[in-house]
Amino acid sequence: MSRYIITYLGGNQPTSSEESKQHMTKYMEWLSSLGASAVSPANPLKNTSTVNPDGTITPGGATSMSGYTIIEADSMDAALSIAKECPFLDIGGSLEVSELIRMPG
Repeated sequence: MSRYIITYLGGNQPTSSEESKQHMTKYMEWLSSLGASAVSPANPLKNTSTVNPDGTITPGGATSMSGYTIIEADSMDAALSIAKECPFLDIGGSLEVSELIRMPG
């Protein structure tokens, strides 16, 4: 089986604590449904800085990436099917799915 990274991009923050709780419940149910195929299930990002080619550092990132999940799947089509069920899409976010390349050594 290959490993795939699902990258979370954008998305709208819930407008109330109840909405936030409902979304988190759906998200955790989705992660649970992945079972053992979720290698690294929930990895949110914060406090991003960018190191530029000239060595300067600027606050923020060059993308709207807010986190990632690593899964195992039989194929890219299987990984895309898993991603299509992610509740992050319900809050206006997008997902990028990429196959991870295993490096030797």
